[in-house]
Amino acid sequence: MAKLSQEDLLAQFEEMTLIELSEFVKAFEEKFDVTAAAAAPVVVAGGAAGGAAEAVEEKDEFDVILTGAGDKKIQVIKVVRELTSLGLKEAKDLVDGTPKPVLEKVNKEAAEKAAESLKGAGASVEVK
Repeated sequence: MAKLSQEDLLAQFEEMTLIELSEFVKAFEEKFDVTAAAAAPVVVAGGAAGGAAEAVEEKDEFDVILTGAGDKKIQVIKVVRELTSLGLKEAKDLVDGTPKPVLEKVNKEAAEKAAESLKGAGASVEVK
């Protein structure tokens, strides 16, 4: 098997949907017995003021907030599990503890897809 460059891998990931990427991460974690955890963001004092001004101009990161599970709670839990890498108990706790964020800091397209999936399952959702 030919070795793929970092650029080739990123190009492949770019074509994946959010759900496909989530499934890949799960499989990767299981195969190599690791956990993919996001690194804590580093805030630079000089860049913070400039970044805030840019955020006001155009928002490119959105949060999908679950505000209610509706009548079909089990379906909503299934969708939450598809959208995230949460286990059954964690997804149930998230749905029970609404309002809670399901996805944070995702692009507009991914946020809209997630919101539509959750609404299709009967949940009430906000995109901020």
